Amino acid sequence: MKNNKYSLPKDGGLIASAAPRDIIHRYEKMHTLVYESEYEGVQYVADTIVKMIRNHNEANCSNQIYEENVPFTLGLSTGRTPLGLYNELVKRYKRGEISFANVAVFGLDEFYPIRKTEQQSRNYRIYEEFLNQVDILPENVHIPDGTVAFDRVSEYCASYDQMVRKIDLIVVGMGEQGQIGFNEPGSYAKSRTRLVQLTHDSRKLQSGAFFGLENTPKMGITMGLDTVMRAEKIILMAWGENKADVIQRVVEGPVTDQVPASLLQEHPNIEVVIDENAAQLLTREQTPWLVGPCEWTPKFVRKAVVWLCGVVNKPILKLTYKDYIENSLGELLEQGRTYDRINIDVFNDLQHTITGWPGGKPGADDSTRPAPSTPFPKRVVIFSPHPDDDVISMGGTFIRLVQQGHDVHVAYETSGNVAVADDVVLQNIDTARELGYGDHVEEVRQIIASKKKGEPEPRPLLNLKGSIRRAEARAAVRSFGLNPDTNAHFLNLPFYETGGIKKGQLTEKDIDIIVKLLRDIQPDQIYAAGDLADPHGTHRTCMEAVLGALEVVKDDEWLKNCHLWLYRGAWMEWDLGMVDMAVPLSPDEMIMKRHAIYRHLSQKDIMPFPGSDPREFWQRAEERTQNTARLYDKLGMAEYQAIEVFVRMF
Repeated sequence: MKNNKYSLPKDGGLIASAAPRDIIHRYEKMHTLVYESEYEGVQYVADTIVKMIRNHNEANCSNQIYEENVPFTLGLSTGRTPLGLYNELVKRYKRGEISFANVAVFGLDEFYPIRKTEQQSRNYRIYEEFLNQVDILPENVHIPDGTVAFDRVSEYCASYDQMVRKIDLIVVGMGEQGQIGFNEPGSYAKSRTRLVQLTHDSRKLQSGAFFGLENTPKMGITMGLDTVMRAEKIILMAWGENKADVIQRVVEGPVTDQVPASLLQEHPNIEVVIDENAAQLLTREQTPWLVGPCEWTPKFVRKAVVWLCGVVNKPILKLTYKDYIENSLGELLEQGRTYDRINIDVFNDLQHTITGWPGGKPGADDSTRPAPSTPFPKRVVIFSPHPDDDVISMGGTFIRLVQQGHDVHVAYETSGNVAVADDVVLQNIDTARELGYGDHVEEVRQIIASKKKGEPEPRPLLNLKGSIRRAEARAAVRSFGLNPDTNAHFLNLPFYETGGIKKGQLTEKDIDIIVKLLRDIQPDQIYAAGDLADPHGTHRTCMEAVLGALEVVKDDEWLKNCHLWLYRGAWMEWDLGMVDMAVPLSPDEMIMKRHAIYRHLSQKDIMPFPGSDPREFWQRAEERTQNTARLYDKLGMAEYQAIEVFVRMF
């Protein structure tokens, strides 16, 4: 399948070729490589691994015989970050480009206690994703054992640490607090391989994979920071905007044990390989005018002016020449406009993003409006990765589109079945019994009891959970006037239906389902979740599925006048420098949106993917949209209750 890896739209920015490398990187304390997408970053890391293995073999091999059995030692972490790398290395092995017969692999960490056969096990993941598919020798695989008897753990860790005294290359990811392996904030710089207690926040982040916090291990075995630092070379990888904050602290911040990965600054041979989404808070990306010459597109000018407003705490129209000069924006004043002209232009530009008519206002002059007035009404498709993202992320706009008479369709891309707790199933079955529709309580209890730890959920149980989420989605859209029988589409994309947290690869089967829907409806507007920060990665995959489908239909006549609008999920919001449409919500619309979110009862109180944020989804959504409204207000715009914002991709 063609690579459709999604990356955020980019408009203007640093002209890297116009400034010396040491100037561009002057805020960075580690050698940092930024690639347009995760896919390109993975290619670089795979190239590095292959080259280092080949060089090692050439230096230690005579007549095709490896001298003294000296394998290349490769340290690897697990989690979502390295999955693309594993896939690429397997591809290269199958193409005959590399052999792992003379490679020894050392795993960074493992939960404790846990069996290797459990899906959540680090052993299970690295074998399934990588080791089982290449020619590595079993005796060359070393991954911490989560079944070691407790009274032998200290001895085992000391022995493991001794084995990894020499690592040629270690490739690591990191957690959102800068964890390396299970080296949590506060970890000692000279720590070695050991058994550690996992923090509550770390366990909470992992709880989705274990189907609840109560099932999540409280301990783990991990290489220590000193163990990692002994490697000859280290590559730190990070993908996606949810890693942007910690990357900025790791790369540009001080060395501190509160951000364990920052200690890597002291390693003499460290590379940080990230995509543009993870890099967006680095100085060269966030405020590139502080670094070197820039391409000043209208959106980029807006980004700089909004930043300046925040620095000097003024609305746009009160900015002065002095403000620009004293805050490194003198280059902007050299582009042919005076500061007051720039102020007016940016003010008008931002004001024109605001509309109460997301589908276009009939009969209006649309020259400065985000959405065209014709055709009216429009056919609209809202893609929702899970059966609640539509109302959480753009519920107010959804309500407007329905109430303004457009033919709105919502397409739920995945079933969301694994995000339903067992007791929620029992509650729903019990409700059905009380309503007189049969007693299946005992049957369901037996299905739940048959679950085996670490294995995919039974299909009958997944079917029940999927039904619950479909019923909730129907109730939500029904609450503001959409007919769920005709306009709600449950796509159940196959990549999601694994029964576990780990999902399958996107395939043509997924793409074909979306293609059929698009060709059946032939929409004038498409809304999709351009969200790269969701903790489970499903939003990203769903976005790639939509892009894959649009690639298939690119020559269809209806697509020529269709626009794709991107919204965000509960975790992040668009930077105002990128926004193309801002839809204000009234207090009444806020309440309608909240009540629609309430309909998703299985997600209201028990959130399988909460991360470290204790707020419920409706709270996150309201606070996010209210914060956006306050920001518009501070910039000098009208004061609104809340605002949902969108970026137009085409």
